[in-house]
Amino acid sequence: MRRERERRYGVGLRWPARPVGKPVREYLLTLCITAAVTYLLTGPVRKFAIVAGAMPEIRARDVHREPTPRLGGIAMFFGLCAGLLVADNLANLSAVFEQSNEPRALLSGAALIWLIGVLDDKFEIDALIKLGGQMIAAGVMVMQGLTILWLPIPGVGSVALTQWQGTLLTVALVVITINAVNFVDGLDGLAAGMVCIAATAFFLYAYRVWMSYGIEAAAPASLFAVILIGMCLGFLPHNMHPARIFMGDSGSMLIGLVLAAGAISITGQVDPDALKLFAGSEKAAVHQTVPVYIPLLLPLTIIAIPAADLILAIVRRTWRGQSPFAADRGHLHHRLLEIGHSHSRAVLIMYFWSALIAFGALAYSVNSASMWIVLGVVFLSAIGLLLLLLPRFTPRTPRWAEAFVPPRYRRGAPVAEPAAATPQTAAEPEPGEEPRSPVPAAPRLNGATAIGARARLLDRGKAGTPR
Repeated sequence: MRRERERRYGVGLRWPARPVGKPVREYLLTLCITAAVTYLLTGPVRKFAIVAGAMPEIRARDVHREPTPRLGGIAMFFGLCAGLLVADNLANLSAVFEQSNEPRALLSGAALIWLIGVLDDKFEIDALIKLGGQMIAAGVMVMQGLTILWLPIPGVGSVALTQWQGTLLTVALVVITINAVNFVDGLDGLAAGMVCIAATAFFLYAYRVWMSYGIEAAAPASLFAVILIGMCLGFLPHNMHPARIFMGDSGSMLIGLVLAAGAISITGQVDPDALKLFAGSEKAAVHQTVPVYIPLLLPLTIIAIPAADLILAIVRRTWRGQSPFAADRGHLHHRLLEIGHSHSRAVLIMYFWSALIAFGALAYSVNSASMWIVLGVVFLSAIGLLLLLLPRFTPRTPRWAEAFVPPRYRRGAPVAEPAAATPQTAAEPEPGEEPRSPVPAAPRLNGATAIGARARLLDRGKAGTPR
């Protein structure tokens, strides 16, 4: 496998026999620097987006009700650059840059996809142009050696791919992951949080392959995952509800590409023969090679929820006689809002399901024969279903416990009627004076400009499709 890679791309993989000490502290430092740079730059980027006019008008299908600046991907891209720069100057992680061309391939592909995203956030370019840019960015990474060379087939083992097959599979994985992240970006903080969860699970897997199996070729994937975690953590404080800035396509496509690059890196680098998993019977070998499949599955865990949403939307619209591409208000996060969940609680529920899928797959890769893992996933799934349906239940708190619950859960609690948004009327005119027209209520100032108070989300039932 190494000779095949060197023959194609001229990239040597002669890693040191063992890293000089465990680079946990260096990973932690890289994560902190990436998160700090992203966090500190997001504020100036937000002001720049307001000045540049990257604040599109609110559409009928948007969830938010105030013009909010985009271009958050600018801060995330510079966080990526800072993380790579810091890692290149650390003792253990510098070997990744010396012995592999993959960090440079990631940076070049990320720069291209980020530039396309910035143009889309400002000028809203055509979808086909974005798709072409995504394919070109994936092709740039393939040309520099970041590609898939083999596929694990149950009962067969690893199957080597031709150069065209590996290129097509790599481009497909990158495009699917990028658009999955872009599709799930429908609520404040949703995409960044879900990608952060998936990247954390992926880092634990890649680091285990490196340390447990002694395969230093998994180091680039670990580095990519750590930098991705830092990018998301640094941006989340600005993007949680109510969001002060959106990452836009410049951010969603960027983090999707980095997540896909980590999966491609560890799949193309790690030689399955080095794992020594193909010993014994064929059945035992298939069970033991479960960890080999995980790098391709973990990035796709964030697609599980949006893919289910997409399938349900197609079935729902077709059943009603509509076009599968017709916009409606039946997406998963909108249903969570409609049944009574708050904006923040809906996001947390989506986090829960993402963590359950990602870390469930990770636990299964560690011990695929353990029944306790399956039972734990089933138990947590039941808890997740209960959380989904919680607003549907009418709680009946005992008299002795009413002092410990909010007033709305107490028996006989009055239901406050929402105040009608009526204009302020003027006082009664004095005799002989002309009647004065009503004074309209002062409009709420735009929260995105940080001048006045931020308006709350309007009626959940009127929310449109994802922004």
